[in-house]
Amino acid sequence: MDLGIKGKTALVTASSAGLGKNTAHALAAEGANIVLFARSADALQTVADEIAGTHGVRVLPVRGDMLSSADVDALAAAIAAEFGGLDILVLNTGRAPNPLRATVDETEEARWHAAYNNQLWGAIQVAKTVIPLMRGRGWGRIVAITSASVKSPMPHHSLSTVFRAGMTAYIKHLANEIGAEGITANCVAPALIDTSHRVGAAAYTPEQAAARKKLTPLGRMGRQEELTGVVTFLTSMQAGFITGSTILVEGGMVGSLI
Repeated sequence: MDLGIKGKTALVTASSAGLGKNTAHALAAEGANIVLFARSADALQTVADEIAGTHGVRVLPVRGDMLSSADVDALAAAIAAEFGGLDILVLNTGRAPNPLRATVDETEEARWHAAYNNQLWGAIQVAKTVIPLMRGRGWGRIVAITSASVKSPMPHHSLSTVFRAGMTAYIKHLANEIGAEGITANCVAPALIDTSHRVGAAAYTPEQAAARKKLTPLGRMGRQEELTGVVTFLTSMQAGFITGSTILVEGGMVGSLI
């Protein structure tokens, strides 16, 4: 299926590794030119070289922090200079502080501030700065990666759920306000996705992975390409009548009908 995004310009945040990197590859495989944004210049350049070499598209790596207004302004300026505008925005963000705790045990103000900044404000700061580059073009796609916990709160995930829910509300407002300009805005809400690409405390232990497999009727973890495939589809021409929605990618873990 031709998704109709060849030659479009796509920005993926937090794209030096993991899900952001994989999403950038998936969009580039469909012919989209890619803007990478993350804090590590060396890692970004490596990913940029990989994508350009593999998919033959234009790639612009921009080093910066989503929490720095100066860095985000520089990102917007670089996109305008290199591509003249933006068509696709994928808002990928960091995880909540580890270790995860029960809600009543989340008493440290610093952890709440970190979760807010990493999972909500950073994404909003990028969106509000680059969306002007999308307007007036008659077409656009915004996809925010949240969590299935927004639909069905998971134990010990309040630091994530609270701010992912805020992101969901923000995207819904965007969908309502700029839809008439041809720009859709949606969320993808994953859970139980394989994290073997990660290292250190964020990765699932074998015991944790085994327990998570039992939470889904499919009896396995989701693959990265199954998540990035949904993100990529929502950026497509064919997804043009989907907006303000949250698409679950969680193997049937969430038991609600809607």
